[in-house]
Amino acid sequence: MTPRNLSLAVLLAAALSFTLPTRLPAQPAETVVDVELVIAVDISMSMDAKEQRLQREGYVAAFRDPRVINAIASGLHQRIAVAFVEWAGTATQNLVLDWTLVDGPDAAAELAARLEALPFTRARRTSISGAIGFSAGLFENSGFRGLKRVIDVSGDGPNNQGERVTAARDRAVAQGIVINGLPFLTAPASYFAYFDIADLDLYYADCVIGGPGAFIVPVRDPSEFATAIRQKLVLEIAGPLPAREAANEPRVPCDIGERIWRMRMDGP
Repeated sequence: MTPRNLSLAVLLAAALSFTLPTRLPAQPAETVVDVELVIAVDISMSMDAKEQRLQREGYVAAFRDPRVINAIASGLHQRIAVAFVEWAGTATQNLVLDWTLVDGPDAAAELAARLEALPFTRARRTSISGAIGFSAGLFENSGFRGLKRVIDVSGDGPNNQGERVTAARDRAVAQGIVINGLPFLTAPASYFAYFDIADLDLYYADCVIGGPGAFIVPVRDPSEFATAIRQKLVLEIAGPLPAREAANEPRVPCDIGERIWRMRMDGP
């Protein structure tokens, strides 16, 4: 090879070394599921011990219920992924059960047992917007790819801390997430009742939930907890639901929680 040809070969090899694609490390494959579901439960101080216990028992019973198992089995992939979040004010959003694959009765029973063993905790204030924002972020690295992504928010009062709940809702819906609600209209008379509202079901319907087929299942009596939770899970898993008609204007002001907090704490 002449010196000239040798120089051309060296230049060509150098050019190829810059243009050949670099082999990237293999990325872990996402498991396809019918639903990625974040269950976000209220542990604010307004939730008394009885409400917390009934709420927990309702979810434990639901994942042991044949109707929920059958709903999972009816899906295209016959499996869902579930994460469990406890929330209160802006400083309290805790992932207490990380993403878990539920693909049959054994996996569902194991999830129920883990949930049943969790300790009860309580914290101050109510930030539904914080719960939605935190829960929405969990989908990014869940390890799953759901045909539906759902946040299921339960609680017994309106948002009174953090950003406006409608802003958090709209941002999550824009990411393709459906938000459903389980409002508790069962609060006992107490100091915290000063921060409750009578029409919490309308507040959840108009200010909290969003996305195609979003719905609420109100709990109006403590005896309804288990039935409502089971019904909600079956609907979320086995949907889709028909699109709902949104109210032209919220029937309850979406900042009512913040207004009540300011009035009670700061005076008129």
